[in-house]
Amino acid sequence: MPNPKVTVGALLERLRGALQLEEIEPGTGHDRAVGNAEVSSPGLVLAGYVKRFSAERLQVLGETEITYLSSLNPFERKKILDLFFSFPIPAVFVTKGQRLPTGLKESAEASGVPLIRTKLKTAEFYRRIKPVLEMEFAPTVSLHGSLADVFGVGLFFTGKSGIGKSECVLDLVERGHRLVADDLVITSKRGNDVLIGRGHEMQRHYMEIRGVGLIDVKAIFGIRAVRQQKRIEVVVQLEEWDQHAVVERTGLDVENTTILDVELPRVTVFLNPGKNITVVAEVIALNHLLRYSGINAAEVFNERLVHRMKAAAANNIREYLQEDHE
Repeated sequence: MPNPKVTVGALLERLRGALQLEEIEPGTGHDRAVGNAEVSSPGLVLAGYVKRFSAERLQVLGETEITYLSSLNPFERKKILDLFFSFPIPAVFVTKGQRLPTGLKESAEASGVPLIRTKLKTAEFYRRIKPVLEMEFAPTVSLHGSLADVFGVGLFFTGKSGIGKSECVLDLVERGHRLVADDLVITSKRGNDVLIGRGHEMQRHYMEIRGVGLIDVKAIFGIRAVRQQKRIEVVVQLEEWDQHAVVERTGLDVENTTILDVELPRVTVFLNPGKNITVVAEVIALNHLLRYSGINAAEVFNERLVHRMKAAAANNIREYLQEDHE
């Protein structure tokens, strides 16, 4: 089904300059919904075969399609164009600034389909428009928490209201790290396993510090203290200290959580007076980088311990056998 949030008009407003777009009939079909993130050429539809035609996609007429249409006699061309535009196509793009075949403009106008020309070559047009469409149609969820870039690692801090997520991120910013979003993190899925977090455009780079109010991080700490978006790589769950809670001591049992069907490592940090959560957050980021490079401190220590225990056991057996005179 078409996504009502993505319209041809919205895409034109966003991409007019980047894609060098020229509307043949300005204002036509701006409210038409774009069906999905795919964009393709009509292919065999221009030869009359329509059984597998994905009409909900944006359609592109490159040099091959325009040359073919121009080669048809006026009667055949009108027949093909009427068939093509009888489908609920969101919009049609003509690449390389090509001259329109006779009847193309009229058929598009009669059906209310926007006809848009670009000076870009077909391959370059595809290359530029596909990432934008993928972002517009990416699965998205709004998460309550704060996102920071710590040593290049996206740490998403979550926990109940008032536990200190914003204060932790503010301290990280003061130590030279970067704020991405506070309180509300809009998270989109890219590909199969990548989550990108960003702040809402109205609250971007603002933080709410209890007792102080709203602060503008970019104005106070400079442009280098913020960034527009960041991949979420580790979830840091902040919890109040509970002496009866089961706390991971070695790191051998990695805890995971799932966001938009993407599995992420989760580190639960219990807060008590005097704990330097900022340094702990930096260590979490650095430890993640080490694991990413293939170094797992917990496993290395465990292997060393097991090796020492085996060696000690073997030595004890040898001593026992040497002293056994029976």
